[in-house]
Amino acid sequence: MSIVSWLRMCGICNGRVCMYGVRKYANRPHSNGTTAIECLANRGIIRVSGPEVSGFLQGLITNDMRHFEEGACSMYTFFLNIKGRVLCDTIIYRTEENNVYFIECDANFVHLLQKHLKLFRVRKKIEIEGIDNLLKVWVVYRPDIAENSKLASSYQNGVTEAVQLDTVKKHFSCPNIVTSRDPRLPALGVRVLCPAEFDVDAIKSLDNQIPAENKINYRMLRYRLGVAEGIDDLPPEKCFPLEVNCDYLHGVSFHKGCYIGQELTARTHHTGVVRKRIMPLIFDLIPKNGFIPDMPIVSTSSPKVIGKLRGAEKDVGLGMLRIAEALECPTFHISDGTGETYKPTWWPQSLPKDRSSVIK
Repeated sequence: MSIVSWLRMCGICNGRVCMYGVRKYANRPHSNGTTAIECLANRGIIRVSGPEVSGFLQGLITNDMRHFEEGACSMYTFFLNIKGRVLCDTIIYRTEENNVYFIECDANFVHLLQKHLKLFRVRKKIEIEGIDNLLKVWVVYRPDIAENSKLASSYQNGVTEAVQLDTVKKHFSCPNIVTSRDPRLPALGVRVLCPAEFDVDAIKSLDNQIPAENKINYRMLRYRLGVAEGIDDLPPEKCFPLEVNCDYLHGVSFHKGCYIGQELTARTHHTGVVRKRIMPLIFDLIPKNGFIPDMPIVSTSSPKVIGKLRGAEKDVGLGMLRIAEALECPTFHISDGTGETYKPTWWPQSLPKDRSSVIK
């Protein structure tokens, strides 16, 4: 069966049904305390299927496929190279079909990830197909969380959802559309996989209460929370999974068997020494010449470089920072700009070994 036939069978290609489901959701009142919806055009999807698919993925990812057997709908995980460096971050979704999974990754990395998967497929009975031209990733989130650290921290333990999953499922009422709470942090909202025909501007036009441009977009929300995503924030083969908070975001299992890149990841975890991590940046003064990837970040207490810029959006960003120096003096210079960093509310209250003494 072709992927188009499969989508039609599931009702996903029926534009009238799907648009009706979104209309019902979009016509709900929106305010600073409710929700926003955004299409993540920079994310792509790979469909992986076959009787051996679970064991196949188990040997390639940092997380444990057995979570799906325990009822998980989605799972955050990384693909690593043989040296233990990050190739890409992904979210894997369980579908209603047996032995069929969707892998969400950066849209510009879809073909490279397909190549990586096919390299290790060997003779296994597994089909690997890019469907980013058929399905798109949407997110429903609370913009006000980005401006309220206390509000964000209230969702960090996962007991309370920032966006109610059942509510989203009710309004996206098409059969077999994949809807899942973000497996990293509840404050990141709900992910929805919908047909590619949907357009975020068209949905916004259905309700004049939804602004043409959100004051806080989804990237800004992620950056304020200190969450990296995609190859712009995580350049392939330039960082290690624990440096990008894979362990804090439920993206790695230290109890499963071997996988590509496992040795260095496990050794780093057991030694407890991770000196650099992705951290949020708030800019008081934006550099006159704008931002450039890997711009050096310099502490205001000394001329010492404490990290590099990984991404920026308006007045917020992400940096790969040396933890001890960043928390001892959270203010910094970046070119002719200035800013401040902080420990995200969802980080553990105390960090292992020599880093715990600098946490405030």
